[in-house]
Amino acid sequence: MPSQKIFATPQDAEAAFYEALERCDADSMMTVWAEDEEVTCIHPGGPRLVGYATIRDAWRNIFAHGMRLRLRLSQATTVSTPFAVVSTVLEYFSTADDQAISAPVVATNVYVRSVAGWRMVAHHASAVPPTSISDDSRILH
Repeated sequence: MPSQKIFATPQDAEAAFYEALERCDADSMMTVWAEDEEVTCIHPGGPRLVGYATIRDAWRNIFAHGMRLRLRLSQATTVSTPFAVVSTVLEYFSTADDQAISAPVVATNVYVRSVAGWRMVAHHASAVPPTSISDDSRILH
């Protein structure tokens, strides 16, 4: 069940999204998402998922292994309006057991402002070849 957490800014929502991703925490992940049947999520190499319940089930399946991830973000860009924000970022993953960084994933995240605060309405992630990306990164945790 989603929480009633209010994200005051889109940056707060995005930080919560990536923290939940690092912890592989589906419940925390879903507090970021808008409870709407039009939300969409596309994982690298995966199909287009539509609807809150479908996306929740996909995250639960992804996180079922219980592993903690380390995530490094780079090359963030943002386009903002008063009621919507589109964020793009390169994501580099590793695990606590294996510090080797994986090939990057490019992600686009879309947030909208509502009476419930800022919520994610779309996440689209795709793998990209590492040779096409220059490194300008920061470590989240």
